Amino acid sequence: MSTLRPASWTYTEEFVTEPEVIENARRRGLEFGDASPVGTGAGAMLRVVAAAVQARHVVEIGTGAGTSGLWLLSGMPDDGVLTTIDSSAEHQRAAREAYAEAGYAHQRTRVITGDAAEVLPRMTDGAYDLVVIDADKPGYPTYVEHAIRLLRPGGVLVMDNMLWHDQVADPAARDATTSTLRDLGKALRDHDQLTTTLLPVSDGLLVAVKR
Repeated sequence: MSTLRPASWTYTEEFVTEPEVIENARRRGLEFGDASPVGTGAGAMLRVVAAAVQARHVVEIGTGAGTSGLWLLSGMPDDGVLTTIDSSAEHQRAAREAYAEAGYAHQRTRVITGDAAEVLPRMTDGAYDLVVIDADKPGYPTYVEHAIRLLRPGGVLVMDNMLWHDQVADPAARDATTSTLRDLGKALRDHDQLTTTLLPVSDGLLVAVKR
């Protein structure tokens, strides 16, 4: 059984250089305090997944300041559309600025302000290539239920923070958030509609392909 050493983890996280426009979005996200951006390693993985499945129809739950959206857009085809949902209008204003700064036409993004639990039921079954969840952790189980419904066969679900600051791997950590993410990860690992893996990148990415 191999162990990822801290030096190797750091090297992996910094292996892909974060573009300046994404770095700017990350800084704005950190300034908000409640819009923690994806790690650079996780962002690079989002780009790879979007490119691998040629994701033209993407749903992102949790816009933040646009960091993850920029990574996704950079991997999507030129005609791809990112639908991003967040309850904070302030976050989404920052995200729109980030998309514009990166040169993406406004038609490439559909920014929806609202509660994802209320928005997702109105979206079309099997119409999306990729769903990314990086929002309030208590909402993850609800968001996952909708994500599986929204994905086409062969579509991909990606969830951030699934190691939750090293807490998920610690059996002694039993707070509500850690328990929710740990139990959800196990449920998705055993889900009969999904082929699932958990990647030790950034704060943990769960990646699952819908069968």
